[in-house]
Amino acid sequence: MRGIVTLAGDGSRMLPWSRGLRKEFLPLFDRAASPGGEPVLKPVTHLVVETLVGARVTELVLVVRPENRSIVENYFSIDRDLLARHAHHPDRIRETERFYRSLRRLRVTVRLQRRPLGFGDAVRQAERLAGGRPFVVHAGDAVVVAPERGRLLRAMIDLQASEGLDAVLLVRPVADPRRYGVVEGSPLPRFHGVRRLAVTGMEEKPERPRSRWAATAVYVFGPALWGALRREAREGPRELELTAGIARLLREGGRVEALVLAPGLGQWHSVGSPERYVRALLATRALAARSPRVRPGSSRPTSR
Repeated sequence: MRGIVTLAGDGSRMLPWSRGLRKEFLPLFDRAASPGGEPVLKPVTHLVVETLVGARVTELVLVVRPENRSIVENYFSIDRDLLARHAHHPDRIRETERFYRSLRRLRVTVRLQRRPLGFGDAVRQAERLAGGRPFVVHAGDAVVVAPERGRLLRAMIDLQASEGLDAVLLVRPVADPRRYGVVEGSPLPRFHGVRRLAVTGMEEKPERPRSRWAATAVYVFGPALWGALRREAREGPRELELTAGIARLLREGGRVEALVLAPGLGQWHSVGSPERYVRALLATRALAARSPRVRPGSSRPTSR
């Protein structure tokens, strides 16, 4: 399975901090996989990649702006000099070594979005590499923090494959849906124990939302999305939103379903604004301090 991670947004809500540093590299807390399980800091996009690895993604496309290419490539490359410099403090590089083991199992490619023309346009930069197979899309500035990393995404991948769907979304109920991409849907039987919806409509930041279901920025798509995005780019506004491509899929008879991010399955944390970042940092610190650490793809927690 191929995964596309977008790190190409302007980050204007995080100015002036984001003038020189990408919001996707803001740190959140996690619990180390070592026997002590102490809290550690990881960039949010690092957590995203661990989630993809936990969902058995083997090929990764990182979509970045040209000016950020070097920092992204450096972080997602194996730095043997760093390991050598800190070899006398093995506890300090244990998590880095574990991340490098994940990178060795991934085929990583970087693609450029030269102008900030929307989330959908960023995804389109990876079309040639994605080919005609299903693929995952995940924003690089938000992540599901869950007891078993990648479990929900694996369920989404399995659902798309078993039903031959054009898209699978992950949704959650929110207090003010006007700030999000809002999904309309009707209940279906649970899938892998997770609540499930048949999606009938989707609208970006509606003034009068028809539901409280907000889409998170993690998706599984079939290849029909590429045609929908191309048609939307020709006929729609200058900035191409991914939700517009999904809405077109629905209008054209595509089959779209959603799984529900319910309490107990995980928490969705974004770093897209200062307020959200502070909430995410405090929440992940609390989780890292009290929860057993679960290795990506594992159903058993490590010892404390």
